[in-house]
Amino acid sequence: MTATLRIGNASGFYGDRFDAMREMLTGGELDVLTGDYLAELTMLILGRDRLKDPAAGYARTFLRQLEECLGLAHERSVKIVTNAGGLNPAGLADAVRRLADRLGIPVRVAHVEGDDLKAGYPDSLAAHAYLGGFGIAACLREGADVVVTGRVTDAALVTGPAAAHFGWGTGDYDRLAGAVVAGHVLECGAQATGGNYAFFSERAGDLRRPGFPLAEIHEDGSCVITKHPGTGGFVDVGTVTAQLLYETAGARYAGPDVTARLDTVRLTQSGPDRVRVEGVRGEAPPPTLKVGLNRLGGFRNEVAFVLTGLDIEAKATLVREQMEAAFADAKSRPHEVSWELVRTDRPDAPTEETASALLRLVVRDPDERIVGRALSGAAVELALASYPGFHVLAPPGKGAPYGVFEDVYVPHGAVDHVAVLYDGRRVPIAPAHDTLVLANLPSPELPEPLPGGPTRRAPLGLVAGARSGDKGGNANVGVWVRTDEAWRWLVHELTADRFRELLPESRELPVTRHVLPNLRALNFVVEGILGAGVAAQHRFDPQAKALGEWLRSRHLDIPEALL
Repeated sequence: MTATLRIGNASGFYGDRFDAMREMLTGGELDVLTGDYLAELTMLILGRDRLKDPAAGYARTFLRQLEECLGLAHERSVKIVTNAGGLNPAGLADAVRRLADRLGIPVRVAHVEGDDLKAGYPDSLAAHAYLGGFGIAACLREGADVVVTGRVTDAALVTGPAAAHFGWGTGDYDRLAGAVVAGHVLECGAQATGGNYAFFSERAGDLRRPGFPLAEIHEDGSCVITKHPGTGGFVDVGTVTAQLLYETAGARYAGPDVTARLDTVRLTQSGPDRVRVEGVRGEAPPPTLKVGLNRLGGFRNEVAFVLTGLDIEAKATLVREQMEAAFADAKSRPHEVSWELVRTDRPDAPTEETASALLRLVVRDPDERIVGRALSGAAVELALASYPGFHVLAPPGKGAPYGVFEDVYVPHGAVDHVAVLYDGRRVPIAPAHDTLVLANLPSPELPEPLPGGPTRRAPLGLVAGARSGDKGGNANVGVWVRTDEAWRWLVHELTADRFRELLPESRELPVTRHVLPNLRALNFVVEGILGAGVAAQHRFDPQAKALGEWLRSRHLDIPEALL
């Protein structure tokens, strides 16, 4: 056993940079290369693929990448661990074996199964439990070179290899929690190396093509987050902090193997592009596993009317009334109708585009015909009979299916977690024997507020970074600052009520604030802002990717000493 395990990541989502696998295998030393291909929306896409072809259901991109890179991984003795199996890990494992045979590369391929619970949810398109890393660990301990999984937690792609390498058991909570934190930092690829980073404009590094991250993991669960030498982007305490806040909530970050305490994480810049992560405490996992359910919610369509020049509001009112009248005449008003006027226009604009606003009409209904031809006909028939300058961005087409995501929870024992080894043996993975019901931690002690002084009205983003994302119908916005003085101001200024004031879309929704002093960070969870999840496309930014940047653009009174 080596003292350090080097785990890199080559994919943050299904569709990430294709040649990242080759870059990671050739750019420097690695022991394990992971690939994260799954998200809530991806499971819906794969479910629809499998409706058309029962042999489908996995990320085909991974197989094409492997065709170029399996030989490289074998030559360098790099293990590959991926959740690209999606809804059909056995099918992908077989496809990898066939590929290896065709290429003449002697690799041992194993897979993990047991996450598929669709039989218990017959109305769903896909129903999958989030498994932990010990199935992966069992495959690696028995000699697998490639391990394919279905729906495991993103961090399991790291905890599994670490547990196998260091011999950790199910009760090594602090070590496992450290690996969970490392896995969470790696899972979104270049987001840990300067991608999507709030303070990108302050950095001199080349951000046109950020490298992918890797973690040097130690036996005690601590690690160093870094990247291969010479690759683009950068790794610093800010990029790691931002990724730690991504799609998390409170101080307890629960998973099937361990609950990691994010309030105990300590980050230190230990050199150029090197951030040490240590001090992570772990607790027993909760008594239930999360199950993601995806189902078809119906059909949707949209049309964007372009309103140019004068009388924007009056033009919007006219076409809205005309469309509503058309729905009434047809006796087929869609079940859901939403209108949004986006004022992108400017007075006395130098171009037609900058003189124009957009009026978006989005409709949903269980009946494809009502959101298809009925909408198209009503909109197109107004071409010569509506506001002056009438046109649309694109003609409305057929109604498109949309998905609905929800999560439910089942006991650990309700899932048959199995490692299927390269020689066909099946190894059952026992459920967690100790569990701990999740509970909120006591509120941490806050620092003293900054003393009074002159303030200036300015954007929050001059002082604070942010990163936001989605979990089902909820969004989280993590906000952090880089100095103790800024923290003393932020933690007292940015309350849940002030958050609602700054982002009016959240005013009628439950907003919970979580305080993480070690990271100088606040994490806000906004319940229901995304409706039924990303696949339902409830709002303009359906995954809340830019919600944090909207918050950073809002103005408030900031102490001049911080500016």
